[in-house]
Amino acid sequence: MRSKKSIRSGIVGAGFAATFHYEAASKVHGVAVEVVGVHTIDEAQGKAYAQKRGIRFFERLEQLLDAVEVIHICTPPVTHEPLAIAGLKRDKFVICEKPLTGYFGDGSDSFHGDRFPKQVALDAALASVDRILQAEAASRGRLLYAENWVYAPSVQKEREIIEKTGAQILWIHGEESHSGSHSREYAFWKFCGGGVMIGKGCHPLTAALYLKRVEGRARDGRPIRPAAVSARTHAITRLPNFRDQGHIRCDYYDIDDFSHMHVVFEDGTIADVFASDIVLGGIHNWLEVCANNHRAICNINPNNMMQTYNPKEEYFRDIYVVEKIGTKQGWACTAPDEDWMTGYPQEAEAFYRTVAYGEPLESDSALAADAISTIYSAYVSAERRGAEVPVRVF
Repeated sequence: MRSKKSIRSGIVGAGFAATFHYEAASKVHGVAVEVVGVHTIDEAQGKAYAQKRGIRFFERLEQLLDAVEVIHICTPPVTHEPLAIAGLKRDKFVICEKPLTGYFGDGSDSFHGDRFPKQVALDAALASVDRILQAEAASRGRLLYAENWVYAPSVQKEREIIEKTGAQILWIHGEESHSGSHSREYAFWKFCGGGVMIGKGCHPLTAALYLKRVEGRARDGRPIRPAAVSARTHAITRLPNFRDQGHIRCDYYDIDDFSHMHVVFEDGTIADVFASDIVLGGIHNWLEVCANNHRAICNINPNNMMQTYNPKEEYFRDIYVVEKIGTKQGWACTAPDEDWMTGYPQEAEAFYRTVAYGEPLESDSALAADAISTIYSAYVSAERRGAEVPVRVF
């Protein structure tokens, strides 16, 4: 039995993502993970985050990099490229939250996501991906792409089915939707590189891209990649006639809150990916696979592992039910362990086994690059009212 390796890691960022990254790292059992500290530009927030967890606050990124082998990038997408490259240049393993990178405007105060040619965004995003991949190629570290849908138990079970049965996937149908993001920055293209199509659509899209890679590797020894995409986006809550009842976030500045991507793969098979911020009742995360020898429905959230009926809101005042449910009264798909169903601890376990023992990596920079290329090609398509746009693969 091999001895357990020790790995020192650090968190960059101290918000929502940094919280679940810390918790996931704390649950890794195959590697002795020590989260040494945190760095963030918001000193007060960073110190509070560190104090709560008994770790060190680092005022400078370089100080954190000196102390660790792994960094978790849990900051807004506009910062991902420089942080990832800084870590890779120091030969660190970089766990980067989604999306990998993007286009965040021209830097002017007047920038507005509705008013620029989307080809500019595509070209800039692909150039950013190129820079990250070049930094990784020159590094002794690796980029580990934190797409938790890849590691969700249902998606990994579907991977097993595809590999063992030689399945051909004909159509994938997926969605991520809810009533609006936690993040203030999410309202602005300049911080997040787009709206719901990148912010939520990246999850089911990347899971679809991943499963087609699995299929190709299992049957022919090479991944099946995206070839073209057509898309539509809408800003429903920014319509003049939208009636706000207080249940759906509607303070977006210049982003889409509904999207549909239709992806055509190299082999002619297809995937349809929906994402929206206009759905009540909690998060709706699911992926359906229609193959030539089976059909699978991966219900990530909600699922019926547990269901509760609560006659009065006050009874469940101190009970966590499920993210963004809105009300705890009545029937609910209560999550006994929401993180486990969405793949966060499995993702952390897999990543640290890659770092410590060199185990194969399922969610890597190549998968992240395909996702970015597909999404920004989809934004070009949406600008052209759904015309098909080729997808560059790296």
